[in-house]
Amino acid sequence: MKTVRQNTILEIIDKNEVETQEDLVRLLNQNGFNVTQATISRDIKELKLIKVLTDKGVYKYAQGETKRIESIDVYIRMFRDTVKSIETAGNLVILKTITGSADVASETIDSLGLVEIAGTIAGENTVFIAVREERMVKDVVKRFRQMMK
Repeated sequence: MKTVRQNTILEIIDKNEVETQEDLVRLLNQNGFNVTQATISRDIKELKLIKVLTDKGVYKYAQGETKRIESIDVYIRMFRDTVKSIETAGNLVILKTITGSADVASETIDSLGLVEIAGTIAGENTVFIAVREERMVKDVVKRFRQMMK
């Protein structure tokens, strides 16, 4: 029942501008679910729903993945604006950034979730990226260069 209810919640917020938990309770009741605000609150947390600003200037519930995609786009723009150079050494990729921006470049890379990357370390203006295998370095650098365009 919980899975069906949560899937219904996702359908409802996809088709309607649901502004409050009370609105969601009402819409679920109309769809045959007898729920309380406390149940909805738990569902919202489990589904990782967020509130986003609509074109009408009000906030509505949305799936968190949408925000994640938007934030990655923001990170990529900042990556493009802050990375000055890319070089390699063995299985390492080294990024030079404007001062104070290495953490932004590192967070961008981590947010991408690339399987080729074992991890990143950021300093003040340098990021070290450990690539799992040296043969993967060229593809990783190519991807970073595309992000800088």
